[in-house]
Amino acid sequence: MVASASKCRTCRAPAIIDLPRHNAHFCAEHFLQLCRRQVTKAVEQFEMLNADDKVLVAVSGGKDSLAVWDMLVELGYHADGLYIGLGIGEYSDTSADYARAFARDRGLHLVEVSLRDEYDYDVPTASRATRRVPCSACGISKRHLFDSAALKGGYTVLVTGHNLDDEAAVLFGNTLRWDVEYLARQLPVLPARDGFPKKVKPLIRLTERETAAWCIVRGIDYLVEECPMAVGNKHLAYKAALNAIEHESPGSKANFYLGFLDNMAPLLAGRSAADEHALNACSSCGAPTTGELCAFCRLVERAAAHEPVPVELLLRKGRSR
Repeated sequence: MVASASKCRTCRAPAIIDLPRHNAHFCAEHFLQLCRRQVTKAVEQFEMLNADDKVLVAVSGGKDSLAVWDMLVELGYHADGLYIGLGIGEYSDTSADYARAFARDRGLHLVEVSLRDEYDYDVPTASRATRRVPCSACGISKRHLFDSAALKGGYTVLVTGHNLDDEAAVLFGNTLRWDVEYLARQLPVLPARDGFPKKVKPLIRLTERETAAWCIVRGIDYLVEECPMAVGNKHLAYKAALNAIEHESPGSKANFYLGFLDNMAPLLAGRSAADEHALNACSSCGAPTTGELCAFCRLVERAAAHEPVPVELLLRKGRSR
C-alpha cells in the first residue's frame, strides 16, 4: 500500500505501489512497464530465450510461476505450462485449480503429471518411506519430471518462477556454508546438455512483492498459502533474515545476488562436480546419473512400495515436536 498523496515517478498519476529499492512510486501502468523491463533485461543479459524457442513453464498455482507465464506470453513467447501433482492433500488440489483456471481463462496449454496416478506415490508417502524431510522428496521429483516433460514434449527451454528473493535466500544459505559446489551451479541459466533441457529463471530481477503486485494488477488469481510441508524449512529463515536487512537497507538483496552473478560466479566457473564427472544413463528410466540408478528411480522404488501416508499425519507429527 502507498500513501494517498504518492505520485508515480514516471507520469505523476496516483501511485499504487512504493518500491523502496528503486526509491520510487509507480502507477499500475508504469509498474507493469517496470516489470516487463526487468524481465526483458534478465532474458537479454543472460541469453535465456530466443523468439523461436518452444517454452515450458513449471507452474504451481502460486504468484511467481503464474506471473512469469503471463509475462512471457505477453512478451510474445510460445509458452505452455507444466503442473506436477505432488499429492499434498488439499494444498495440491487447490494449487491445481489455480493453474488450470489460469490456463483455461487465457486459452493456454497446461501439461499435467500426477505422482500418485503415474508413479504410485506422493510427497508425504515418499517422505515417510525415505525418512527424509518432505522438501527432499519434492525436489527430487520435480527436478526429474521437469526435465522429462520438457524433453518428451520437444521444448527447447524450461522456465521456473524463481524470483530475486528465492535466489538471494539460496545464495545466503550456500554462502553461510561456503558450499562451493552449489555456489558454482547457482546461475540464472543452465545450458542444455545430454539428457537435460536448458533451464532459465526470468524473474531474478523481481521480488516476491513485485510478482504478487503484477498478479493483482493483471487480475490473476493465485494460491496465497505456503506449502504446509515447508514449515521449518531453512530457506524461509534465510528469507526472513534478508528481509530484515532489506528493510534497513533497500536494495541489499539485489546487490547481494546480482553482484554475485557479476563478480563471483565467473570465478567459480568449472568448480561444479557436474562439470567434472561423466554421466551414465539410468538403468531404469535412461535419465543422466552418476550411478546405475538415478535418484528419482531410487525414490520411486521405495515410495511406491510404501503404504500411502495422509498429509495430515505428517503435519500432526510436525506440530507435536
